Amino acid sequence: MSKDKCCEDSECCWDVPSMPLIGEPAPEFRALTSMGAVNFPSDYKGKWVILFSHPADFTPVCTTEISTFAAMRADFEGLNTQVIGLSVDSVHSHKAWLLDIDELKWAGPRTKVWFPIIDDLKMEVSRKYGMIHPAMSDTSAVRSVFFIDPKGILRAMVYYPQSLGRNFDEIRRVVQALQKADADKCTTPADWRPGDDVIVPGAKAEAKKRKDVAVGGLYGPRWYLTFRRENGAAKKRSYRRAVAKDKP
Repeated sequence: MSKDKCCEDSECCWDVPSMPLIGEPAPEFRALTSMGAVNFPSDYKGKWVILFSHPADFTPVCTTEISTFAAMRADFEGLNTQVIGLSVDSVHSHKAWLLDIDELKWAGPRTKVWFPIIDDLKMEVSRKYGMIHPAMSDTSAVRSVFFIDPKGILRAMVYYPQSLGRNFDEIRRVVQALQKADADKCTTPADWRPGDDVIVPGAKAEAKKRKDVAVGGLYGPRWYLTFRRENGAAKKRSYRRAVAKDKP
């Protein structure tokens, strides 16, 4: 809701943060970055994108995160995924900070930062994506992560407080799970990892008919829960302990 529309009602006159919605097109913007201008998301059509924000340059937690993203270049390129950072700092500040990070060995061998950081001094992008949370700060973005698919659709998002460093295994896993769901028309259970069994949506009736008898790689420990085996035998993961006895 825009401030102008909100203020048509005299009793409702406050700044309402703009929040993107899952399943809708990612908010568009043009911005300068540490690697030149971008027109987002059209410049990245055909790629998955991780857009993330950090509170400020030259801060300790953010430094470890940028360094970790840099060290995971092969992981994300293998997933056809581009990484783009943002903070409410200038391009000049970004470049100076990134030069320093390039000399840091935090997440393995020294690795050059390979992705751009957006200049958002006016907080225009931050506000479009709901990165500014006034209870935390009026001038710094919280740690947010947005997962955008090759068609420019927002598929998932996570927000963290400024004090909490992100889990990068989980960030990678989200991309892997979204790509798996798209490719195989399935859903992924708790703690899913590549190679684990997946859930077949809309298979309730069929599972009930089978009465938990495996058919075509499917097995249903409950009439409303049908798994499909991946890569032969299922791996033993914690979420399968409760249903292991029901497997054929």
